[in-house]
Amino acid sequence: MIDLHTHSIFSDGELIPSELARRAKVAGYSALAITDHADHSNFDFIIPRLMKVCQKLTDAIAIKVIPGIELTHIAPEYIYELAVGARHAGAKIIIVHGETIVEPVVGGTNMAALRSPIDILAHPGLITEEEAREAAKNLICLEITTRKGHSLTNGHVANMARQAKAPLILNSDTHSPHDLVSREMAKKIALGAGLAETETVAMFRNSEDLVKRALEK
Repeated sequence: MIDLHTHSIFSDGELIPSELARRAKVAGYSALAITDHADHSNFDFIIPRLMKVCQKLTDAIAIKVIPGIELTHIAPEYIYELAVGARHAGAKIIIVHGETIVEPVVGGTNMAALRSPIDILAHPGLITEEEAREAAKNLICLEITTRKGHSLTNGHVANMARQAKAPLILNSDTHSPHDLVSREMAKKIALGAGLAETETVAMFRNSEDLVKRALEK
């Protein structure tokens, strides 16, 4: 299992990075990104600390642990600026918190994110066809999520991605130990979202490709 959207105590997660990585390893993960919530106030605090600990965890636990960030509830006009800043600070995976239907995310967030140098648009809610085409053009992965609430629109996201030929990725958005999922459960959630077997295989391959690119940066 590869999971590129998880949270530690550096934002609203329950676990320190070391325990998160250890539990992920025991759960059968081969790689994960720690992508704590950030805005202008804290991204330059979080990223250097994750960079320091992620390499140590990778060496000690034999699981690839990647430092990332989730830009969350950012005004759309600042998303590009923060994405550039996060990359410059050392984030290997950059996620933007999309327009989930269960939180009051500002309209226009999806499109602003998809026009920024990011890797994943998380739980994009009722994403439009135009937005999905933008994701396809910029090779930004749209997220199928296992997280309660955010997952309500998985089927819609899958359908929009299929129409636009946009890449998909599956993540857990883990905040606590019980949020970690096995590859078997991840596959069931993908199939439940309406993905065909071949599409599910391609989605898991997208995760592998993102890990490779992140480790090359």
